[in-house]
Amino acid sequence: MARNDDRRSALADAGIRVLAEEGARGLTHRAVDAAAGTPRGTASNYFPTRVDLVAALVDRIEERLAPDPETLAQLKQRTPDRAVFAEHLRNVVRRLSANPHVSLALFELRLEASRRPSVAKALGAWRRRAFEDDVAFNASAGLPGGRIELALFHYAIDGLMLDHLTAPIEDNLSIDFVVDELVDRILR
Repeated sequence: MARNDDRRSALADAGIRVLAEEGARGLTHRAVDAAAGTPRGTASNYFPTRVDLVAALVDRIEERLAPDPETLAQLKQRTPDRAVFAEHLRNVVRRLSANPHVSLALFELRLEASRRPSVAKALGAWRRRAFEDDVAFNASAGLPGGRIELALFHYAIDGLMLDHLTAPIEDNLSIDFVVDELVDRILR
């Protein structure tokens, strides 16, 4: 079969929607075909196994959540301080908030990773690679905080997004305020 990257991406996007709306148990090739509006069997032609489908979803989530290289370049040109670091974190949260299906699908995959080693392998590899990229960017940009602080920010942002996308405990705090508070308190 000839490779059609646009169709592959559309199927992966449909899989992300299914995962976000139906959870891991609802993620089937048939459900992806229905969500994509493609003939039955199309998803299984592109992703023959569930492991292949999940790997494709992880790849697509990585693509959709990737930072804009121009934005990173602009941040690197500024004087590295807490304000620039906070802007970098707000940019991460904006990307996660702008793609709620992607963020919810990512949470679903993380839960599924606790039950399925193949999901843990695919997701874990990407998360570790993304974390190393964050550490490298932070160091090259001269931003405050090291490896431990960045791990704390990852944990905090994950919790913030889970709260924001599901059942918030506090509706009166803006996300920007929370990010600024995290930066002030973790980088004390």
